[in-house]
Amino acid sequence: MTAPLSLAPRLDLPAASPLSEAIRARMGQALDLDAGNVAHLGGLCLQVLLAAAASWRAAGQPLRITPRSQAFEDAVAMFGLAPSQLESEGGA
Repeated sequence: MTAPLSLAPRLDLPAASPLSEAIRARMGQALDLDAGNVAHLGGLCLQVLLAAAASWRAAGQPLRITPRSQAFEDAVAMFGLAPSQLESEGGA
């Protein structure tokens, strides 16, 4: 298992492309995302995370987001989602 991918504190428009690239670089393996320092989650980065969860589900690979800051949890809820929608249990 590789080390968790630490998410930037500010997940906004400039962070979307680097986030997408970092996640794509880990395709085909279990992925743990560390959202413990996230202070802001914007819509585009949320879309990147939703797409990653869908890709990992389709591949039957686990994707977990832990720990999650309160700001991250609040932003996900503000968008009308549950954190579980951004994760994959694997084992398709």
